[in-house]
Amino acid sequence: MPFAAADHSLKRGALAKRFGCNIETIRYYENIALLAAPDRTNSGHRVYSPGDQARLGFILRGRELGFSVEELRSLLSLADSHEYTCGDVLALTRRHLEDVRIKIRDLARLERTLANVSDRCEGGDVPRCPVMDALLEVA
Repeated sequence: MPFAAADHSLKRGALAKRFGCNIETIRYYENIALLAAPDRTNSGHRVYSPGDQARLGFILRGRELGFSVEELRSLLSLADSHEYTCGDVLALTRRHLEDVRIKIRDLARLERTLANVSDRCEGGDVPRCPVMDALLEVA
């Protein structure tokens, strides 16, 4: 399992390496309060508990699945409250799924448009270009 937490605390660099992300990514999630500020060692190094690691894994997996920061904030809020139902999570997931389906339709339309325009372009040294004409069209 790629996001399994270690059974001991890790420093930020080791955490980033374990999860295959940048240190700046971890810092960002702390700055926007998706990930709590970790404990520090006596020498000031940040150390991430197994719970912190599990939370980061949840966040990273959620981002892989395309959940927005606000959607993740909602999911984490549900998890933190310990009073969520599967129905609560399902409702949020279905809203996200609908957004994904809309994006897929938009991308399919974009693909058709780009394929159509590029198919009409002969390339070469001619002065007129259907791709440029399409980009210059006023909506």
